[in-house]
Amino acid sequence: MNDIATTNPTSLEPHREQHRTLRRVFLWLCGIAVVLLIGALIAGDIVLHRAEPILQEKVIATLSTRFDSRVELGGFHVSMVKGFEVWGSGLKLYPNHLDMTVPLLEVNRFSFHAYGWRQLFATPMYINRVQVSGLSIHMPPKSQRQNMPHLPGGGSDGIDQSHSGIKILVGEIVVDQADLVIENGKPGKVPLDFEIHQLRLKSVGAGRPMKFHATLVNPKPVGNIDSTGDFGPFDAESPGDTPIDGHYSFSHADLSTLKGIAGILASTGDYRGQLDEIDVTGETTTPDFRLNIADHPVPLRTQFHAVVDGINGDTHLLPVDAWLAHTHIVAKGDVVRNPKGPGHNIQLDVTVGPGRIQDLLLLAVKTEPPLMTGGVQLHTTFHLPPGDQSVTDKLELQGSFAIDGVHFSSDKFQHDVDQLSLRGQGKAKEASDENSAMKNGNLPGATHADIASEMRGTFTFGQDKLTVSTLNYEVPGAQIALNGVYSLDGQTFDFHGTARLDAHISQMVRGWKSVLLKPVDPFFAKDGAGTEVPIQVTGTRSDPKIGLDHKH
Repeated sequence: MNDIATTNPTSLEPHREQHRTLRRVFLWLCGIAVVLLIGALIAGDIVLHRAEPILQEKVIATLSTRFDSRVELGGFHVSMVKGFEVWGSGLKLYPNHLDMTVPLLEVNRFSFHAYGWRQLFATPMYINRVQVSGLSIHMPPKSQRQNMPHLPGGGSDGIDQSHSGIKILVGEIVVDQADLVIENGKPGKVPLDFEIHQLRLKSVGAGRPMKFHATLVNPKPVGNIDSTGDFGPFDAESPGDTPIDGHYSFSHADLSTLKGIAGILASTGDYRGQLDEIDVTGETTTPDFRLNIADHPVPLRTQFHAVVDGINGDTHLLPVDAWLAHTHIVAKGDVVRNPKGPGHNIQLDVTVGPGRIQDLLLLAVKTEPPLMTGGVQLHTTFHLPPGDQSVTDKLELQGSFAIDGVHFSSDKFQHDVDQLSLRGQGKAKEASDENSAMKNGNLPGATHADIASEMRGTFTFGQDKLTVSTLNYEVPGAQIALNGVYSLDGQTFDFHGTARLDAHISQMVRGWKSVLLKPVDPFFAKDGAGTEVPIQVTGTRSDPKIGLDHKH
């Protein structure tokens, strides 16, 4: 063990002291370097601030040349304290070859930031984030757009490489409060105006699609739209060819902001295609849809397929599949922007069925319960022109219908129908029993016949009234042909026509009246009918009257 050298701990103390001294010197040097670097950055920042007017003029000159436009820039600032940061305000761009009193592009405030110096000198140059607040783009009419400056683009991996040779990628662009106005260019035409609350674009560079997230408040009907998807690459030569796809949700849409209707709508869907031909599929739910004239809420849900022109706003429905309460509705057609003013011209082909007539009447007629119940099949053209009038004031319909298993909600009206059917079949005794029960106040009850009837006809609708040109009404024992008018407020029935009954007139009554009427049976029997007489349906919903029309 004696040949093994031992180390005295006290002999290491001088070495440890040297290491401590060197560490202190190194820390001091680092501290001094950091202070000098901060000082340099602050000095550079001060120099940049002093040079900002020169830089601002350089930016204006560059933008003016790049976009062949007159450029205004209210403020421009640069800082290197927290990376490389630029911000400015009051940017306006007026193309030289367009006669525009408003700027093509206007930005209230903008900023962008690169956190590392390597990002600035890399190829392509990388900017973490661009922030824009208060963006307004005012597109001239289509006839003048050939004189617009070309937007940056054309490269496969950068925002701009066609002029400056600089390729730039942006991690994210955030735009708050944007407004895109597209002029129509014809006298009296209202420009398209899109207001966007916030727009986020990610992975921004020419020749590549941008991921986006947009939120906006739709003006009419007022509601919140949230949409995500991919847009681009943008085609500056032909914007309509720009591809787009994504998903949207439309919530809390207040339909009362559209004159004549009400309810709170929600909708979700997907879209894809190019900007001037977007294929959209989705669904809507409106649990309290109603027309103001009736103000009866009816649940409405739809599934739809449409092609939308994102340039002019025209929509082609292919089709809309809807359920109004328990009634099935299929509509297809066009919703085209009014060329002479605000609003849209809606032209549809509508098929209803299977359905319930009470669902349609509850929606459109003020009286409750609805006049009748029964199964309905209907086909009509639907025209809703633009204008300030309510929906029911300007709506135009023309078509045909069939209603089966009809029962009337008015006991008095249904009693008159029952009397017509029983007497038309020659069941005078049963008709008398029904009549007695009605007079004694026993209806509805066990003796109430409640005979179902059927209707077929053609109609037109306009100015709050339904005009029926041919109405064929059938109950057992009777066929009635009518034409006339029914008002949506339920205050007017005015129908006139002919009733053909199976029984002879003498078979419709009992006792001595039957005997007295036998000689006149031949005078009322026509074309195979036991009896043919003129008939009218008049009065109101609360007091309808069915009887002989003595004027014919």
